This record gives sequence, C-alpha cells and structure tokens, in this order.
Amino acid sequence: MAGALGGAAVFPRGPLGTQAYALSAHGTKSADTPVPHTPPLKKYVDPLPRPMTAVPDPSVYPGADYYEITMRQGSWRFHRDLGPATVWGYWAENPHDPRKAIGMGYLGPTLSVTKDHPTVVKYRNELPTTHLFQFVIDAIRNGDPQLTPIAPPPYESKPPFPPNINVWNVVHQHGGFTPPQSDGMPLQSFSPDGFHAESYFTLDPSRVKPNEAIYGYTNHDRSCLLWYHDHAMGMTSVNVYAGLAGLYVIRDPADERLGLPRGEFEVPLVLQDRTFHRDGSLAYTMTQRQGEDTPVVNGKAYPFLAVEPRRYRLRILNASNERFWRLRFDVPRDVLPQPTLPFWLIGTDGGFRAPLQMLNFLISPAERYDLIVDFSQMPMGTNVTLTNYNAPVHYPDGDGPEISEIMQFQVTKPLSGGADRTTPPKRLRLPTVAPIEPKPHTRRREWVVYQHQLFGTMTFNAVPFMEPSQDFIKAGSTEIWEYINPNHDAHPMHVHLVNFQVLNRQPIDAAAYQADYDRWIYGGRKPEDRPVLENYLTGPPIPPDPDEARSAKDTVKVYPEQVTRIIIQEFSPPTGTIASIPGSGTEFPATYVHHCHILEHEDDDLMRPWTIIDQDDHGSGEHGGGHGHGH
Repeated sequence: MAGALGGAAVFPRGPLGTQAYALSAHGTKSADTPVPHTPPLKKYVDPLPRPMTAVPDPSVYPGADYYEITMRQGSWRFHRDLGPATVWGYWAENPHDPRKAIGMGYLGPTLSVTKDHPTVVKYRNELPTTHLFQFVIDAIRNGDPQLTPIAPPPYESKPPFPPNINVWNVVHQHGGFTPPQSDGMPLQSFSPDGFHAESYFTLDPSRVKPNEAIYGYTNHDRSCLLWYHDHAMGMTSVNVYAGLAGLYVIRDPADERLGLPRGEFEVPLVLQDRTFHRDGSLAYTMTQRQGEDTPVVNGKAYPFLAVEPRRYRLRILNASNERFWRLRFDVPRDVLPQPTLPFWLIGTDGGFRAPLQMLNFLISPAERYDLIVDFSQMPMGTNVTLTNYNAPVHYPDGDGPEISEIMQFQVTKPLSGGADRTTPPKRLRLPTVAPIEPKPHTRRREWVVYQHQLFGTMTFNAVPFMEPSQDFIKAGSTEIWEYINPNHDAHPMHVHLVNFQVLNRQPIDAAAYQADYDRWIYGGRKPEDRPVLENYLTGPPIPPDPDEARSAKDTVKVYPEQVTRIIIQEFSPPTGTIASIPGSGTEFPATYVHHCHILEHEDDDLMRPWTIIDQDDHGSGEHGGGHGHGH
C-alpha cells in the first residue's frame, strides 16, 4: 500500500524463472490517475497544539488508575487556510464532568502515569461502520494484488478481515510491559457494532458491551515516552492515518531530582505527514505514491511554538505511516558560527541514556527521541526552524514528496522565573543502560524480509502472518535476533513486550542471498538447504549508531542490504495480577508479535507471531492474543 512505481532494484532471476525484487513500493492506480496535492499553505501561522492530559478515576479499581477512552469520528482543522476535516480520534471520559470529554478530535489525550502504578483502560468503539478511506478497504477486499496480502508458496492467502467488516479497531500500548491479552494485537480487533476478531479478549467481561474491551497495564517500565495507537488487522495504516494515536508517558517520581525542564518547558512533538484536499479534508495517497506532502505536528501543519531563551525538553515521536525524518534545528547564519543549533539526546524509546550532543538525527516510524534544546543563546526574535533533509520517505531510496521544513520555534517570550534553573545537559546524571553482553551459547533467531514478486507482499521468513506461531522462546532466556534485509529500503522493526539493544549491523551480498533464498523457497524449503547467513557476509560488523548505542529500544532501523542484530536480555512477561482483576496476568504459552512499523507493510503481512513458553514446556500453539488461542 506504499507508493509509486519507482525505485525497483532488480536481482538475478530465481531458480524457476521468477524475478526477485527489493522493493517496498506498491501502487494501485495507473500513472495518469491524478494524485491529490495539498494547496499552498502559509507556514508558521498556527500555534502548536498540546494534547490534553486525561484525568484518571482511582475509585473503580482500587490500587489502579482507571480511564474510559472512546474512539469517535469528529472534526479537526489542520491549518488556518484549510477547512475542517473529518477525522477519527480518542476521547477520554472526564470523571469530574461527564459532559466534557477530554480530547481534540484528532489524535488522543495523553495518559500520564506513574511507574509501577497500574492502569486499567476501557476502550469503546463508536466509530462509523463505513471507513473514512473506504476505497482502500474495498481494494483489499476485492483482492487488489498490490494491497492484499498474497501468501508465498506453499501457503494459501487468507483475507485480513471478514467480508462484512469495514471498520474494526484495537488499541496497542506501544513499548509497554504488557500481558498478551491486553497487548492490543491485530486479531484482538472489535468493531463499532460488536463484531469480534478471533482472539478478542477483555478483562472483567461483566463490565463491557460488545463494542468495548478492558485492558490492564503494569507500567513496570523505566520512565519513558510510550504511545498508544490502532493496531487493527488489515487496516492499521488507514486507522492511524485517520487520527487514532496518542501519547502515554510513564513518570518516575525520582526524575524530579534530575533538574530537567518540566511543565510548559517539556513539549511533546507528534510528527506525521499528511496530504489535504483543497477543502481541508484528509487525502490518503499512499496507494499511489510513497508518503504524504505536508508536515503535521500535534495535528497542525507547519505550526510555531513561542519559546523563552532557556532550555526545553522536546519529546519527539515519529507517528508517520511510512516517512523517516532526518531532523536538525536551523538558525539564521548571523546567530551562530554554524547554521544548526546543537542539542542533547537524553533518551530513546525505552527511557534515559547517557547524554549525547548531536547536530541531527534520523528517526524512523514509531521511534521516540528525548532531547534538550537550549535557546538561551538565541537573541530575542530569533526563529529556529526544525528541518528535514536527506531522508526520502522510504529511506534511503524512496521517491515520495520531499518535506524540508516542519515547524518553527520563535524566541519571543521573556525569560520567566528570573532564571533557568534546570541542569545543563553535560552535567546531567541520568540513569544509564548497561550493555547486554552476548555469550557464546546465546540463541540466534533469523528473520528474513522476503518479497516473492514485484510490488508484492513482504513477509518474515516467507511465512504469512496468519500462520500459527513457529518460534518458541523459553521464559527468562536471552536471544539475538538477526533481521536480514536483502532489499533496498530500510524497515523500522518493532518487537512487542520487550526492550532490546542494538548489537551491530553487517553488510551482505544481497543479490546472492535473495537468489538463493528464492531457490530454497521454490525448492521445497528443505532445512538442510536453507541459505547460511555467514556465507553472504561481505564485511566486518558495524557498531550501532551513536544515538542507538547503550539505549533501550523497542523499534530498530533495519537498513538495506545488511543484517541488523538486536539482543533481548530476558523474555519474561508480567505474570502478576493487575488491579486484582482475575485473568489479568500472563499465562503460558504467551504469544506476541513483531512487525515492520511502516504501517502499510504491517498491513501487507510483514508481521509474525512469536511465543514465550514456560521453562518446563516444550509445547506449540497458535498465535492471536486471546485466552484459548495461544495464551
């Protein structure tokens, strides 16, 4: 579902006269079909919105914060020069005033929680039963070969959603330490009219209606920025594009001693790209090209933020469907000796890391970067522009619309409080991440990004998502996962439940590996004939990028024509009861998923289940996420 017909990398012919391609762009319309383009917009005229924070109700489940969050269709204006758009969003019930739900129509309110204090959420689906982008749903249902998952041999293709379902949803807490029944995996989806996917599950079923589900979250994480978003089977991409995403902040009271910017000086930035029709409505163009043409931050196109001359903490989430961003802070040439403002990286997906001074960084979909940016040396009236450069939508060889400017920080507010009393970044004493050292016997598990035909479906290890789990991991064990990417596009891979560290990357002979892997697939997949990775390595291991090193991650950039290795220290899901709710802890076997976080790739089958088994279990099981189905 991901773009125009450019950028193919043609590999040698496979064993059966087939052609193997490294390509992640699919188009569904002919070249002469007009692609919508956003009308010209004046930049930096709309102030940056800040998502409201949901208010918990501690009385429903003793010892836990409780929220009710409803998915609804509404209206949102993305720019002053655009009319209102129909959008989807999350709304939180206000326990102090039920008539005033908390939200803004697009995206969702922030859930701000305390480390190790559990959260219980009831999710309610009140969306329409016809999709906002129904043409995409229809194309998938009608078997469009460039949108509908096509299984590689010898598997049979299965439709991703039932023939009578145009809208269904499920909420995934991205990056959380969560039992599988509350994880929000695709086959746990439920529709506005109460249809349930095969692994639908809810805690406390006596308290829910058919269009609702209750999930429990442990919040047993380091302080960090997570997020929640739609994860529905077969339509995650269009559901998130319509607006179904929000921030989930885990706070540790001990962080208050660190001297970090707080309150109005801690600013979340949800980065997305969107295209708009002339009337302001959302245009989904990723059936025709890669990515969209306009930057949107916290729901506004080209916004500005008025700032004081002091340090700010910027918590950045790339919530784009497909786009990688390479970000820097540009300043006028007469302000600094160099044209960019340096900043400090203090955290990534899973929380704090040792401070690192940087000039720019590459962020893929679903990654989070925690920055300290110091505006104190900027003269009053200075405009600092957040820009994007050298980052095609499908990094590094995409051909989607280029976006060079994103938002502006305008140093126009006088310094409040007399002085900036936060700790200078070079003196910060942050919790660090101890390196995970692999041992000689550490289990290695390969995940091959495989595409068996031009513009076709990508899978892991040439196995469709809907096939039962084939990967069983002992509880408490450590593993190295090797993502083998023989194609020309990078993929952001997200593993549910765990944090990991990036070990290294290593170049491979991609054409030879792809050809031999094709030969193995079409030759019957005999285990003894499977290509051995070591035979295709073409250079020494490459250390992690500096911003990844010694960082806790849940999403990793899997660069093209390389193997990317991550190490997971311990596969141990939460087994304790949450908020005294029966059945809320993990039971073995426990199945989770991992997938590409280019959402169009995820929908088109670049996703697989994996299963944690008890130390004494040698078992097998199917994937899915509900009791009785792999749990």
